[in-house]
Amino acid sequence: MPQEAKQKSNIEEVCVKEKRIFDGRILNVRCDEVLTPSGNHAIREVVEHKAAVGMLAFTDRKTVLLVRQYRYAVHEETLEICAGLIEPGEDPSQAAEREMQEELNVKASKLHRIGEFYASPGFCTEMFTLFLAEGLTRSSLPQDEDENVSVFEVALSDIPAMVREGKIRDSKTFAALSWLMAKEGIAPE
Repeated sequence: MPQEAKQKSNIEEVCVKEKRIFDGRILNVRCDEVLTPSGNHAIREVVEHKAAVGMLAFTDRKTVLLVRQYRYAVHEETLEICAGLIEPGEDPSQAAEREMQEELNVKASKLHRIGEFYASPGFCTEMFTLFLAEGLTRSSLPQDEDENVSVFEVALSDIPAMVREGKIRDSKTFAALSWLMAKEGIAPE
């Protein structure tokens, strides 16, 4: 029975029928018929996505290392925090270390878990674990074959304008940089 069938409260919807639409490498898609608390039937389209990590790489120079990459789904180049999927059997902190070496060519001596959040809970199960990475030193692993990322260094003082001007459009990056501005006492412009 689908995970949604585990009733936890009187507001939870219960899955009565599940239809698998697609099974892929990093995500699966299903269409569920649910019974709502009011007794109505509704359809819920769900993307089951592997868990992921995101790292806010903060340098000793009060800069942040971002990656610039082309994202086919939105047909544009984005600026994002370093991120990646958690491999089976891998701890989130291990995934964070690996991804930073692949994308940023650095390793962190201090990796602090900031928190966890759903990427888009209206339709997707992807859980993100966000880390603050400090004490960065050079260390690299080969990039994944299907990735073409470049490192972009941003001064802490430039972040509010970048957010305001729409240069940061990726949700995990927006969340991470907003957290950093609050932590550092930087008011949005």
